[in-house]
Amino acid sequence: MLRHGVVDPVIQQPDQARWFAEEVKPHEAHLRSWLAFRYPMLRDVDDVVQETYVRLFHARNNGGVRSAKAFLFAAARNAACDFFRRQRPKLFGEHASDLAATLVLEEGPDAAETAALSQELEILAEAIRDLPSRCRQVFTLRKIYGLSQREVAENLGISEHTVEVQMVKGVKRCADFFHARGLIRR
Repeated sequence: MLRHGVVDPVIQQPDQARWFAEEVKPHEAHLRSWLAFRYPMLRDVDDVVQETYVRLFHARNNGGVRSAKAFLFAAARNAACDFFRRQRPKLFGEHASDLAATLVLEEGPDAAETAALSQELEILAEAIRDLPSRCRQVFTLRKIYGLSQREVAENLGISEHTVEVQMVKGVKRCADFFHARGLIRR
């Protein structure tokens, strides 16, 4: 059992237990306090932490975790957002004023958010590198450089229809890449 009555994630091998104890567990207290500070309306931090551990183990088993700490905080943020999405109808009822209080902008990202963003950008870059050449060119020009469909077509000497087809292909392949690493659910 972890603190607060949360059950340990399924740890099937001794090396997983060691990895969890060395790379993940030391960050639990900081993760809990960060979640409580960042999401004051979050009623059950334990559920979010448990979901975060599940996502972390799933991604690790699929080879998608380079930095346990960065992934831990990114997954926790995503799990908290998922929790709020599922609870949205309840939130806009009696707690609408509490929700407004959580929307206050901060001065800048803290270290955990910066690390999580760095991890997310590296994963995105890896997903883009895995795209076929033409698809990668189109995707990069559209999404990274912000060119219009017409501008991409002109730059690459292809039709706008081809740009559209390659974008659909690129988005699907990136989604598959993220899904395989446990970063998104379908």
